[in-house]
Amino acid sequence: MKPTKFEIAIALIDKKNAEDIHTYSSHNLSFSKELLYGQRMYQKLLQFKPKASEELQIAARAQHIGRWEITRNQFPMDRVGYLKWRETLKKMHANLTAEILLEVGYEKTFIDRVSFLINKKMIKKDEESQTIEDVICLVFLEYYFEEFAGKHTEEKIIHILQKTWKKMSNEGHNYALNINFSEKGLKLVKQAIN
Repeated sequence: MKPTKFEIAIALIDKKNAEDIHTYSSHNLSFSKELLYGQRMYQKLLQFKPKASEELQIAARAQHIGRWEITRNQFPMDRVGYLKWRETLKKMHANLTAEILLEVGYEKTFIDRVSFLINKKMIKKDEESQTIEDVICLVFLEYYFEEFAGKHTEEKIIHILQKTWKKMSNEGHNYALNINFSEKGLKLVKQAIN
């Protein structure tokens, strides 16, 4: 039986992300950074929202597609530059994904919805946009937070955690509190949210 449009789209997103020159090494294996991130986003989405729509599943998998192609140092190293970089990335992620979806035969309305979700439009108002934001935060907390915390001051970590917490829904908060943090990590999370 031939693969579905959805399966082909996911495979093409993964193929693009496998081109990432940045890697993680673990257990004598090397992982393309954004390929691993896309797989973690997808897996976390399905744990968090098992009945997630096809549009939401694709948006989660493609959240960082091609991210390495536009580096942070291409923009001024200040807050304005950072925000411009993030906006430029979102547009690129949406455009790359739209090209893939068009290639495999998805309708324009479907593609537009995926782009809307990748751009995280109307968070707090659109349930699926909020879900994407929750999943991004949950993936950060579960997979990247402890390593990040080891490189920064407690003050900065608490500030980042507070900003992360503010972006999440109550459902996201409840899910996050069940993550298996280290003792130090849990202490920082509790300090941030109290």
